[in-house]
Amino acid sequence: MRILAVADTVSKYLYDCYTPGKLGGYDLIISCGDLSRDYLEFLVDASNATVLYVRGNHDDSFEERPPEGCVCIEDSVYNFKGIRIMGLGGSNRYREGKNMYTEKQMEKRVKKMRWKLLKSGGVDILVTHAPARHLNDFDSLSHRGFECFNAILKKYRPKYFIHGHIHKNYGHNIPQRSRFEDTEVINAYDYCSFEYESGKN
Repeated sequence: MRILAVADTVSKYLYDCYTPGKLGGYDLIISCGDLSRDYLEFLVDASNATVLYVRGNHDDSFEERPPEGCVCIEDSVYNFKGIRIMGLGGSNRYREGKNMYTEKQMEKRVKKMRWKLLKSGGVDILVTHAPARHLNDFDSLSHRGFECFNAILKKYRPKYFIHGHIHKNYGHNIPQRSRFEDTEVINAYDYCSFEYESGKN
């Protein structure tokens, strides 16, 4: 299964340099937040893929006007052709905003999902906007990761952890792909495509 992950900035390659059929080979598109409604709707129209998303810290308007044709997976475990995808958007709270949370608030969200995780038997892809603590994050509050995400990775060992929020232009040594124990970590800033092999976890 071919998956496209996007976050934070409109991709020049996907949008400015778009040609018909460029997005035709994807089965699933996952947005990790801070992308405009128009861009997400473009991804729906330009592909035959299901488009899933979580909200970024700049996506407050989505609550009133969500992008058409997309599926919000906030606080849920979404099953896509047998792949269990867990969504938790938002960033650390560094100012007022609907999609900003303290560590305790995000931990409370995770705890509320225990029954859903039990019912689904776990999670294959964890999708967030913010990174996990000490995993591609920074010490500044605005770009600090959540410790409770580390706990999810350790307990459920998803095959992939996809996040945004950490722009590649923040530093020269920010990896797009890395690992945390059994999980491949993808920073979806701009875009990243990958193959998901069903039946292997």
